[in-house]
Amino acid sequence: MNNWTQRWDDRYSSEEFAYGEEPNNYLKEQLEKLNPGAILFPAEGEGRNAIFAAKLDWNVSAFDISEEGKNKAIRLAVANNVSIDYQVGELETLDFHTDQFEAIALIYAHFPAEIKSAIHKQLDKLLCKNGIIIFEAFSKKHLEYLAINEKVGGPKDIESLFSIEEIKSDFPNYEIIELEEKEIELNEGLFHNGKGSVIRFIGRKK
Repeated sequence: MNNWTQRWDDRYSSEEFAYGEEPNNYLKEQLEKLNPGAILFPAEGEGRNAIFAAKLDWNVSAFDISEEGKNKAIRLAVANNVSIDYQVGELETLDFHTDQFEAIALIYAHFPAEIKSAIHKQLDKLLCKNGIIIFEAFSKKHLEYLAINEKVGGPKDIESLFSIEEIKSDFPNYEIIELEEKEIELNEGLFHNGKGSVIRFIGRKK
């Protein structure tokens, strides 16, 4: 097991939910505007966002490298009387196919810096024409917030954080419905608490 997988297994192995059981606010707001279809949650951890989507009648798929994350997500799904397809592993080894999804939700999906753009391009292939990307993750400016308050969480290396330019470059074939860098107040479980700087992006695939 590599260090990256070990790190997330450790984080998700405790009884408490690392980022809480409630969905991310931005995701909630965006999903409620859309008609349900097939949706994918990459790097979904303990399942809070996937379970929320399932409760709105989305057909939910999720993946993560952490078996511990999956175990908690399945428990949460059972507690909420919904089911989700949750796979564990690296994206290229998983059982997804071209044009499978109407939406992909990237919520704090901070992949290692050297593969993050490649993963975005792989995910793009799984999204059908007119499909929607919903994205919220920490911006490069977030390091300033992290220096003041470690409790807000997020990667500590600038390459793993996002810029507006990177999003435009990774998703060039999208109509930009919203793309902004924004200061927000986070209150999500144990590891996302306080002011941070995020990139928010809603894009429709052309």
